[in-house]
Amino acid sequence: MAEVLTRPRNALTRQFAKLLSLDGVELCFTDDAVAELAGMAARKKTGARALRALTEDLFRDLLFELPDSDDVVRVEVDRSVVRRERPPIVLRREQREAA
Repeated sequence: MAEVLTRPRNALTRQFAKLLSLDGVELCFTDDAVAELAGMAARKKTGARALRALTEDLFRDLLFELPDSDDVVRVEVDRSVVRRERPPIVLRREQREAA
């Protein structure tokens, strides 16, 4: 399942990265986030359909907020984000310049 998320040319992680790049935002998935998504999908026993549903649900709120936030430059997703323990890590322009 993890390979389905990352390997194909039209992999879900790449699709969402492309979608966010239209707003000038870089998307980064950690390896543990991909593993967690794959594990959650496997537990649902619906194959790749679960991957799409989980990924879309993960980004639903963010996709509505980003067009209005022109200072966001990067979004990071790790295992705790996938588990809904916290929201995606959003790096804003002023944070990147300070780093």
